[in-house]
Amino acid sequence: MVKDQAFELRKQMGRKERKEQAHTIAVFSGKGGVGKSSFALNFGICLSKQGKKVLLFDLDIGMGNIDVLLGMYPKHTMSNLLDEGLDIEEVIENGPHKLSYIAAGSGLTDFFHLNVERFEYFLEQLEKITKEFDYIIFDLGAGMSEEHMAFISAADECFVITTTEPTSITDAYAAIKHLILEKPEVKVSLMVNRVTGESEALFVYDRLNTVVQNFLSYQLKLLGSLPDDPIVIKAVKEQIPYYLLNDRARISKTLAKLVLDYLKANQDQPTLTDSKELFIHKLKSLFVRKVD
Repeated sequence: MVKDQAFELRKQMGRKERKEQAHTIAVFSGKGGVGKSSFALNFGICLSKQGKKVLLFDLDIGMGNIDVLLGMYPKHTMSNLLDEGLDIEEVIENGPHKLSYIAAGSGLTDFFHLNVERFEYFLEQLEKITKEFDYIIFDLGAGMSEEHMAFISAADECFVITTTEPTSITDAYAAIKHLILEKPEVKVSLMVNRVTGESEALFVYDRLNTVVQNFLSYQLKLLGSLPDDPIVIKAVKEQIPYYLLNDRARISKTLAKLVLDYLKANQDQPTLTDSKELFIHKLKSLFVRKVD
């Protein structure tokens, strides 16, 4: 009952305060094990601490672990939304520092293969909340499937996560190449994880960006980098986001600055969705095109 009241209050407050669509971010990687979900979660928490209304959407279907990283047990997940026809407000969970999230659910393995009717229901539910948040972050699975392409192409921007390992860099390039060839107008930013220093991050970025420019005629942006910090492993074991476990840790301070720089870089831009086709409409058209 209390949770339902919280949902209703959040919904009403969101409608009073916001008239514009949420800014949508798709977070993905070329391969697994690069810290993608951990980044998406802690990035979302940092945005929330800056007063932004954030919804983290776990779409790493079959492998979703946002709830595990948080040490929380969601009452409902995406599985319940689609299988039981629940309202999306019932599926949204309250996380730390006013971060909201939707868990993927271990039973949901066929989300990207929904029939038209169920996918349209999902879009109807998603559309209900696009004006209630400042940011909606989609944590997608590793790799670049046709289904992932729809979400990434429809989002306002996307972050590709890589480490400094050669295999991770190669897979990141393959994902970026696939994306740009399919959707050249997409806005892609690189986030380099587990670096030993800023120079290593710049080396990875320069290496990737040079190849992308030469072969795809595209300018890759650098979102930033995060250091290799032992607190991350401790945070995973204790099921507490590292930013909350120790906000003075090296990685936490680096992430906080990254988020501030990100917000500053975008503060002069009006609503990034104002001049674009709305996210829901783009996603629907891409899905219909895939079905056809």
